[in-house]
Amino acid sequence: MAGVPGTSSTIFSTVKDVGANVIMISQASSEHSVCFAVPEKEVAAVSSALHDRFREALAAGRLSKIEVINGCSILAAVGLRMASTPGVSAILFDALAKANINVRAIAQGCSEYNITVVLKQEDCVRALRAAHSRFFLSQTTLAVGIIGPGLIGRTLLNQLRDQAAVLKENLNIDLRVVGITGSSSMVLSDTGIDLTQWKELLQKQAEPADLANFSRHLSDNHVFPNKVLVDCTADTNVASHYYDWLKKGIHVITPNKKANSGPLDRYLKLRTLQRASYTHYFYEATVGAGLPIISTLRGLLETGDKILRIEGIFSGTLSYIFNSFEGIRTFSDVVAEAKEAGYTEPDPRDDLSGTDVARKVIILARESGLKLELSDIPVKSLVPEPLASCSSADEFMQKLPSFDQEWTRQRSDAEAAGEVLRYVGVVDVVDKKGQVELRRYKRDHPFAQLSGSDNIIAFTTSRYKEQPLIVRGPGAGAEVTAGGVFFDILRLASYLGAPS
Repeated sequence: MAGVPGTSSTIFSTVKDVGANVIMISQASSEHSVCFAVPEKEVAAVSSALHDRFREALAAGRLSKIEVINGCSILAAVGLRMASTPGVSAILFDALAKANINVRAIAQGCSEYNITVVLKQEDCVRALRAAHSRFFLSQTTLAVGIIGPGLIGRTLLNQLRDQAAVLKENLNIDLRVVGITGSSSMVLSDTGIDLTQWKELLQKQAEPADLANFSRHLSDNHVFPNKVLVDCTADTNVASHYYDWLKKGIHVITPNKKANSGPLDRYLKLRTLQRASYTHYFYEATVGAGLPIISTLRGLLETGDKILRIEGIFSGTLSYIFNSFEGIRTFSDVVAEAKEAGYTEPDPRDDLSGTDVARKVIILARESGLKLELSDIPVKSLVPEPLASCSSADEFMQKLPSFDQEWTRQRSDAEAAGEVLRYVGVVDVVDKKGQVELRRYKRDHPFAQLSGSDNIIAFTTSRYKEQPLIVRGPGAGAEVTAGGVFFDILRLASYLGAPS
């Protein structure tokens, strides 16, 4: 076609002769192809006429093919002031890309009053909503799927319910929960679940839980342009699906530590995909619940600071235990009190083992650029070795008092030196290692000043070398953890075009 005069004239004369209407025309400067759109009902007649007209050219190889792509829709951005407003095209294509919508053809006249794109028919509603919200003609709408309506999940659902009207009115954000799934049942909706009744709906209108069907319900939704799955579980199996969900254009938000502390190759594969696409993966609440730990670390790195060391009390449970282990109290009494108050897992050994702290250490180590496996982190377990094999939590709690004398001795030794006991995690970026252990700190050290279940994390960097940057606050609890997840949802909405 290139350099052959009259080709376009012949094409459109043929289309005119069959009485078809050309809706859009697109041709690149290379002249290797001409793309145009006609109504679906006229496609067969136009295709037949063109094949008859160019039969000799096709046979001789002067024309490679005449291709028909069915099932297309046209989206047009129209405005008189577009000609004098830089960046309109960029905004449109950015909105479509973030909604995971592929553009098949583009046309724009030199008047600049109109940009027209061709896309799959099944994407047309999502594309229109994405463009509308990006140009602030409508609200930024997010279709949300909640996995795990347990303590954190149900707290998040209640927060979303209570804040929905405020978000619509003040931030132009419309969050639609289109699915909730637990381990045994799930409830789905095409347009949004009534969050004032989600518990009742999950009981009365639920269907058997199926994670594949749940994610498919979200990805196949052609009403809402942007979709996010929020994993509020601690399930390794759920975390193993993140890669596939991101690849399908579904954003992922989670407080689940399993993906970022799992096998290094899977973690790197996940992060590589996320960085190479318009799909977002947020996990602020994996460390420090609602505290800005991940975002602080990223802010330091992205502004050119060099991380030297991260040291902190990462477990709200163990913070509570050692903040309370003072005076004449026994260690077993403090653990029993923490269990009764709901600070520990049903089996306190899950907390005392230090594994949860190690996962947080490995997450921060990888964020800092270290390529470490969880097995590379030495962990000093607080579970007495003879009790590790106890058959139940009750048996463990019954036998724990027999080790109180050793714990009292350690506390007395620390007090004699003017120190306290604290269970900490350390990321040593300089020496490329991490560790989890029980340490002693002077009473005037920030780590000795905590109360309740507070977390505290100290960042030692090139800029904050003499006096570390410290983040402190509640590091456990459903409200603050759900709040951290909620913040990630709003951050995603902001990235997708909502006013910030």
